[in-house]
Amino acid sequence: MQGHYNVLFVCTGNSARSILAEAVVHHFGRDRFHGYSAGSRPKGFIYPQTLQVLKAVDLPIDGLRSKSWAEFTTPDAPVMDFVITVCDQVAGEVCPAWPGAPITAHWSIPDPAKAQGEEATVYKAFVLARNLLQQRISLLLNLNVAALDRLALSSRLDAIGKVPSSDTAG
Repeated sequence: MQGHYNVLFVCTGNSARSILAEAVVHHFGRDRFHGYSAGSRPKGFIYPQTLQVLKAVDLPIDGLRSKSWAEFTTPDAPVMDFVITVCDQVAGEVCPAWPGAPITAHWSIPDPAKAQGEEATVYKAFVLARNLLQQRISLLLNLNVAALDRLALSSRLDAIGKVPSSDTAG
């Protein structure tokens, strides 16, 4: 593994957490990492709060859409270096055989779409998900991927998924 890395974030609905992760990697990964997202059962829409919390920190939202993980199993799909599940439900599902045998990990992120209450409370749940993902993705982007073997990379990705939040809603 050297140079440019493709990262696929997978969730069930591909409407909140995985979309947030795709946008964060795509923006901060620059020319080194490219973010993608998909769902096992995509909702076909993105929650408005997902887009709002991305815009709030000037992250681009162009091109984001809810899509199936089947798009990433075809012969013409980009080959992934990493596949990271971000919801507990999809982590328990049987995932497709990803072309290229990417390194996989699970990062449990609370589902902001399940937040209930006033608009501000729901929005705060989306901010929390964005912040948790941004914190963990920052650690991923700072890994010296070329210097680590597959086992070490797998171990590091798993450890990143266990990092507690240092900023709960900022």
